[in-house]
Amino acid sequence: MIRALAAFVLMATAATAQTVPEPSDYRMDHYRAPVPDQITGGAAIGPEEAHALWQEQSAVFIDVLPQAPKPANLPKGTIWRDKPRNSIPGAIWLPNVGYGAIADVTADYFRKGLEEVTDGDTSRAVVFFCLEDCWMSWNAARRAIEWGYGSVYWLPEGTDGWALWGYPLERVKPEPGQPVAEGG
Repeated sequence: MIRALAAFVLMATAATAQTVPEPSDYRMDHYRAPVPDQITGGAAIGPEEAHALWQEQSAVFIDVLPQAPKPANLPKGTIWRDKPRNSIPGAIWLPNVGYGAIADVTADYFRKGLEEVTDGDTSRAVVFFCLEDCWMSWNAARRAIEWGYGSVYWLPEGTDGWALWGYPLERVKPEPGQPVAEGG
């Protein structure tokens, strides 16, 4: 029943959605907006294809949802709790690497995470995701392609689409070494 409803919603959305052209460079602002249906040098996939890769364990999954930094002006004694992130089981979370322009320290964090999860194999299949209509995952996938990763998949529907199909989610924490969040 859930899959039938999800399929109906996806078909209805596809029928009314406007085609978004793929930009020639990184998206630099308005990161939560309709996204293209492709990524040059990689492959855009839906939740069912992503789930098949996940079940086969034939790809590694990288969540790039940004993480809000602790506000600098919190009154003394205020308790700060990071917003929890539920993600695809087994995925690593590399927050803030999907901005259009990233600092060298963030690029280093991203490269290190990619190298660790792929064991340094640039031909290893990698799936990038965030939320639905989130340019962060498109930017991160594009960056990986530019860095020579040859089997890049992009899940435009992110964890929203994954959950809509009834696939499992689990709580994740950011990978260690995360630099201070950048504005975007």
